[in-house]
Amino acid sequence: MGLANGRNRNYDGNAFNGNTNYPLHVPPNASVSQYWSATLYDRATHGFIRNVSHAGRSSQSPDLQKNADGSVDIYFGPQAPEGKSTNWVPTEAKGGFEVLFRFYGPQQTIFDKTWKLSDVEKMK
Repeated sequence: MGLANGRNRNYDGNAFNGNTNYPLHVPPNASVSQYWSATLYDRATHGFIRNVSHAGRSSQSPDLQKNADGSVDIYFGPQAPEGKSTNWVPTEAKGGFEVLFRFYGPQQTIFDKTWKLSDVEKMK
């Protein structure tokens, strides 16, 4: 899994490109006692991406859109997909980025891998 294994590459092994759109599907019932977050960093500096409105989204984001089954789709890219701006994290089109997904208060199903985070893939 590209995101979870710490390599910060998408499912096909390529580094994340800021000019490309990527969705991340967070399955329902995330195995946390507090919350989860997905934060983007500039690949060159490992700091926050400059000149963007926000660096990430979390399960505590007040305007986060959930799917009917309780799952959440987060979008990384230079532009928000139509109707998905509340679940979008902007990237700098000229650079690469890294994703850090954090579990606050992780529960056992994360450690025994019965709850799994999806891969980050290129948007189709």
